[in-house]
Amino acid sequence: MAAPEPDAPREPEALADAETDPGVGADADTGREADTGTDPNQDPPPGADPTPGADPTPGPAPDTDAGPTPDANTDADPNQDADGDAEADAPPGPEPVTVPSMSAGPDFVLRPWEMSDLPLVREASQDPYIPLITTIPARYSDAAAEAFVRRQWERAATGAGYPFAIVRSRDRRPVGSIGLWLRELPEGRASIGYWMVASGRGQGVTRAALRTVTSWALRDLGIPRLQLFIEPWNTASARIAVDVGYRREGLLRGWQRVGDERRDMAVYGLLNTDGPADGRAVTAD
Repeated sequence: MAAPEPDAPREPEALADAETDPGVGADADTGREADTGTDPNQDPPPGADPTPGADPTPGPAPDTDAGPTPDANTDADPNQDADGDAEADAPPGPEPVTVPSMSAGPDFVLRPWEMSDLPLVREASQDPYIPLITTIPARYSDAAAEAFVRRQWERAATGAGYPFAIVRSRDRRPVGSIGLWLRELPEGRASIGYWMVASGRGQGVTRAALRTVTSWALRDLGIPRLQLFIEPWNTASARIAVDVGYRREGLLRGWQRVGDERRDMAVYGLLNTDGPADGRAVTAD
């Protein structure tokens, strides 16, 4: 998995994806069954969360969803003038975004989160790794799961990013999450985080979802740079990232908190000027 974007308190940056790891979602092409990366805005960073890809695969994670909690209100607003008017030249906040629905190959689709996805939250909460790097509740309740889904909606409404549920086409069953997180977009870069539950692993879904979001972000959104954050042990997620066209750029020591400790993250990057991957341009369909 690639560490996911943190929902509110956490900030992973990408997810990992391994086939045999009992952790967060893995892909059929990976060796370990963890599917989260470390994505700073997911609910978590790479490999898309859960984004240490994310929800992203520990790899470039699975699922951080919210931003920092606002400070408590104070009696006086230091940004108002003597007449009580707010500063006229205050910078505008991020614009809301609309999460599209997209095909991720013949077998899976990416779509906005729905309240019907509570069974996916339940399955993810039972995973030993996903709740550590995302804001998936470690102890499931319907109320906590509904709050998680609302956080995904809030992220889009506040312009924090594009959270997608990954859904199997044949039975419409949601099996994972991938997010494109925009908090560093003013600097020309964005991160992806993702995670996959056990029932979705081993089917090639992580690679398909990562390729789809990567192509869309580079080509349609015109983002200059994408990045994933993946724990060094997550070789499966790293292979998926490289297959899609990402390049390992270095090791970030103590980059992200996972559970009760700070862990290293390998950073993988892809520019919209980079060459082809898998025999085709990374920006191709």
